[in-house]
This record gives sequence, C-alpha cells and structure tokens, in this order.
Amino acid sequence: MQIRYVKDAEQKKNPHGADVRKMYASDHGQAMHITLEPKQSLKKHITPVDVFFYILEGKARVEIGDETEIVEKDSIVESPAKIPHLVGNAGDGILRFLVVKMQKQEESTQLL
Repeated sequence: MQIRYVKDAEQKKNPHGADVRKMYASDHGQAMHITLEPKQSLKKHITPVDVFFYILEGKARVEIGDETEIVEKDSIVESPAKIPHLVGNAGDGILRFLVVKMQKQEESTQLL
C-alpha cells in the first residue's frame, strides 16, 4: 500500500504558476492536487484525454468550451478531451481540487 500526503508531494512546475502536486501517476491514469489563491486561475488549455475536477475546498469558476459554472466543495465537473477549459478561484479563500485522468474500467470488479 502506498500513501501520499499533499503536504509531502513535490510541487510540479507548470505554465499556470499554480501549486500543482502529483498525487498519483501510472500507465492507467493520474491525479493532480491543485491549490489556487483568490482570483488565481489556470490558463485556458486543452487536454488530449477526458478529465474530471473534484472540488475539495472553496468555490471554483469552471469554463469548458462555451459553458461557465460556479461550483463548490464536493462537486465533480467532467471535462471532455480536446475541449478548451480552465478552472479559476471564484471565492475569497483558497481553492483546492483534484484533476483526474483515468481509463475506463473494462472488466467487472471481482468480489472475494
């Protein structure tokens, strides 16, 4: 079993100037923890795979294609591959969220 703590994960250099920490990475997917300060935003970008954002803390302004929504803690937002998107902090405190890129499970889970 491997356990990773956000506070111990190394910050990843990125063009957004955000606090990005790799929490999980394998051939099958990855999860990044991102923290944005008030008024801070990621730059609009395109990813080659489907992703979802899970809001851990704060209030996010999520723009995907021509849609924009304000979402709060314990929300998931799906972002399809190859569609321009960005996430920004829409609140007065910090915004923390996970960006998850995963492959679809093709086999059934097996009970033991």
